Amino acid sequence: MIKWDKMSSIRIVSWNVNGLRSLAKNGYWESFLVGTKPDIFCLQETKAAPEQLPEALLSPVGYSAFFSSCQIKKGYSGVALYSKIEPLSVIYGMGIKEFDQEGRFIGAEYEDFWLLNVYFPNAGQGPERLDYKLRFYDAFLTFAETLRKQKPVIFCGDLNTAHEEIDLARPKENEENTGFLPEERAWIDEVISAGYVDIYRHFFPARREAYTYWDLFTRARDRNVGWRIDYFFVVNEFVKRVKKADIYPDIYGSDHCPVAITLAT
Repeated sequence: MIKWDKMSSIRIVSWNVNGLRSLAKNGYWESFLVGTKPDIFCLQETKAAPEQLPEALLSPVGYSAFFSSCQIKKGYSGVALYSKIEPLSVIYGMGIKEFDQEGRFIGAEYEDFWLLNVYFPNAGQGPERLDYKLRFYDAFLTFAETLRKQKPVIFCGDLNTAHEEIDLARPKENEENTGFLPEERAWIDEVISAGYVDIYRHFFPARREAYTYWDLFTRARDRNVGWRIDYFFVVNEFVKRVKKADIYPDIYGSDHCPVAITLAT
């Protein structure tokens, strides 16, 4: 493990991998590590329990690994966190069974911040699932605010919502579709009002065609018809520590691409 006081910066990468086992099987795992050089990396939609993973994924050289898998459906949801820096503590849920049992949350406490890795629900299965997503959103923000009383919070992951029209290629066509509904977007407004900064937009407020998800079936990535639904949010009081924010559209292996931030220690 790397000692905190030996590091001049920390690179944190987040990626919805849409299946961790297939990512490794198809050879994208190594190119991801080489391309992004993470000190900490947060994965969503792993679709695997630890016992299903090969050694290279279960315990990569130089990293401590932590997993949360879905308890009610095999091959569904799941998050993982790998860290070269040993966390002070790790938490695997928000203490709410209906949300925790889907394996959507890992929180790691470091010396001077909390890092929360979250795979937020998709609401594409109808009204009940939209209700679930919105209640998950509210529960998460409440929980993050509780942790924030201890130390600053960074959270990352697949929010499954594009915030503004600039964040998707076809906003008008998607105004009534989940992922761009007013009530979903309003929650991100609430997050920002609570003092969290969409760090990519902090660095690139007007950049267009910067997407993190593309539909596989329509080969949307070939035409860059995408959505920016993968984020890092950083509390206001910690923004000065963020030196860089990146999107990696040239890294393949999923229908999402990695996003990253670099912190000064």
